[in-house]
Amino acid sequence: MHENITALLIELGAVILALGILGRIAGRLGFSPIPLYLLAGLAFGHGGLLPLAASEEFVATGAEIGVILLLLLLGLEYTASDLVGTLKTQYVSGAVDFVLNALPGAAVALLLGWGPVAAVALGGVTWISSSGVIAKVVGDLGRLGNRETPVILGILVLEDLSMAVYLPILTAMLAGVGLAGGSMTLLISLGTVSVVLFVALRYGRVISRAVSSDNPEMLLLVVLGLTLLVAGIAQQLQVSAAVGAFLVGIALSGEVAHGARNLLSPLRDLFAAVFFVFFGLSTDPAKIPPVLAIALGLAVLTALTKIATGWYAAGRAGISPAGRWRAGGTLVARGEFSIVIAGLAVGVEPKLGPLATAYVLILVILGPVAARYTEPLARRLTRKPTKPAEPTGPAAPGAQASAAERLDDTATKAG
Repeated sequence: MHENITALLIELGAVILALGILGRIAGRLGFSPIPLYLLAGLAFGHGGLLPLAASEEFVATGAEIGVILLLLLLGLEYTASDLVGTLKTQYVSGAVDFVLNALPGAAVALLLGWGPVAAVALGGVTWISSSGVIAKVVGDLGRLGNRETPVILGILVLEDLSMAVYLPILTAMLAGVGLAGGSMTLLISLGTVSVVLFVALRYGRVISRAVSSDNPEMLLLVVLGLTLLVAGIAQQLQVSAAVGAFLVGIALSGEVAHGARNLLSPLRDLFAAVFFVFFGLSTDPAKIPPVLAIALGLAVLTALTKIATGWYAAGRAGISPAGRWRAGGTLVARGEFSIVIAGLAVGVEPKLGPLATAYVLILVILGPVAARYTEPLARRLTRKPTKPAEPTGPAAPGAQASAAERLDDTATKAG
């Protein structure tokens, strides 16, 4: 017993220390640490360089807590009124986002013969952008005040809210329940989301006052305990623990939400890193090369469809072409939710985990590059060739038209 605890402490200490070093390296290089965490999991997992043994069960539990905290902190970012407002103004763009980005993943799964359940899972993997990576990229590029930024955030909010419907459907399909059982699960999920939004709109302040505490320790214990309790009940009802945590975050608002974010963010970062490592642990590195070409092709295709999504959504908001290109490029990154979805469905199709790992590794690295360079590249490719000036004098025919074209080009660059 003593030897097992000693081995557990040594392994956990080594893993957490390694994650801290990798996070610092990623920060110095200016990109998300997610791909490094996944690579660390591949190195420590079965078939890797240094497989873990004593701490595998503990890491699995930590990964579950990581998913719950990811969704809780995401819910704390939004208020019920924000979600309702976004639904009213951007639901069309959200539908376009779903069609353009979920269908390629589902189609690839069906073409590979993986079946409908894996198709629904892979469609979710290719659909959902990474809120964490995108938020960091927008801040790093100094675009928080840009006109296209609310459009980008609106798309992310709709995707996150859609998880409250998508995850219960996927969970029901993975459990093998029939049409009646799946419909009941969906009704429970929709009813729960509707009730939470209604209660948050009408009684959000009352709930927040009940949870509020001037003592940080008490606030941390109450919020974390409530979240784990609701997540467990949601899991029991087959609604998904992650959705339950998301709804708890939405129900809290004001100073309570702000205080809870400050207290729980370090815990979220720790357990989220453990989650990514665990996903890497469950993936055999030897299984990635056979699906690498498929992952690369799917990554290129869905990067283009995300750019098209941002272009369309920003166009509906009246954004200039330059802003539309920036919106599309910013949405390319996939990350935490793609891994969450793949982790749920990895038992259905063994190749889904390696494919999702390679896919996320590609796009979490390509995402910041696309956010920075999509607009300059599009401007260069769409720039009209300059015609040599004709010595026909100031009153030459077409002189006014050429001036107008130059003004349009200048306005496009400024936008």
